[in-house]
Amino acid sequence: MTIAQELDSQQGIFQDVIFPPGDLYSDEPPLESELHLRQIILLLTCLELLWRDRNDFYAAGNLTIYYSPRQRKSEYFRGPDFFVVLGTERKTRKSWAVWEEDGKYPNVILEILSNSTANTDKNLKKTIYQDTFRTPDYFWFDPYTLEFAGFHLVDGEYQPLQASEQGYLWSHQLGLYLGVYEGLLRFFTRDGQLVPTPEETAEQAEQKAEQSQQQAEQAEQKAEQSQQQAEQAEQKAERLAAKLRELNIDPDTI
Repeated sequence: MTIAQELDSQQGIFQDVIFPPGDLYSDEPPLESELHLRQIILLLTCLELLWRDRNDFYAAGNLTIYYSPRQRKSEYFRGPDFFVVLGTERKTRKSWAVWEEDGKYPNVILEILSNSTANTDKNLKKTIYQDTFRTPDYFWFDPYTLEFAGFHLVDGEYQPLQASEQGYLWSHQLGLYLGVYEGLLRFFTRDGQLVPTPEETAEQAEQKAEQSQQQAEQAEQKAEQSQQQAEQAEQKAERLAAKLRELNIDPDTI
């Protein structure tokens, strides 16, 4: 087969391919950087591990939210970098269409800032999340400058959240703090404990198992030492009794 014949054959194959409709999946643009991706995955995995026994929430990253009053996916859509919806079914979705989800909007939204999106995240998106989505908790975070801010909806307007002594911001909806830890945004419990990743959880379990093993070994060594001391005391008593008998003294009468 000549090259020309091969190209003609390939073109015929491509003409027969049926592509799915473009509105089946999220319309979000590519992530700004690898760090943005790592941050989204970190938040998702930590929250899903923490809430592994819950089935009443949906968390996603870089997924399109459609909110057209006319129920059209060709208009009125936004894609937060990370969001959580409470009081909904925990299942896989291709996108979030508000009219297909009982009119629910996210309870929490986080935008990861970049040079190209910071202005939009701080102004236009903030206004949309406040006035249209009515999302109670809104945060933004820059993984390069570590700029971090949060807002809570009060009487229809976003009010800045006040940081704790550790610099954490409280999410009323999640019942968790968000704070910067080793250059990335992490979740913290009410008492300030870091919400671990699956890897950190495994490491903690391994460390705990090693500690338990060490404690068991120490207890065994202590028991052996106690047994040795008891045997030594018994041997000493037997030698003393034997000495007394050599002196015609019955040790049992002493």
